[in-house]
Amino acid sequence: MSDQNQTMNPGQMEIELNESEATGTYSNLVMITHSPSEFILDFIAVMPGVPKAKVVKRMILTPDHAKRLANALNDNVRKFEDEHGAINSEEKVDIPMYRGPVPEA
Repeated sequence: MSDQNQTMNPGQMEIELNESEATGTYSNLVMITHSPSEFILDFIAVMPGVPKAKVVKRMILTPDHAKRLANALNDNVRKFEDEHGAINSEEKVDIPMYRGPVPEA
């Protein structure tokens, strides 16, 4: 809302999304740790054939925000599956390890 004459209703918040964040960041693994005061989510990009994975984003949340995020994610997964069918997920997910060429002497 760049127009200064435009008014917002009470309880509304303007959210800015800059260009560098608008494209998003790819992640196919998340590691979650917690302490009494925070949850830490490390979003990781694991690439096949690459022996090292990189943390691409770290998010630090308060416990109450982490619970709200979990509830919102569950709600959105349910809505997605209602519209598109069940998401096929397995209980055990193998993280692809390095499968490059075997060195020979």
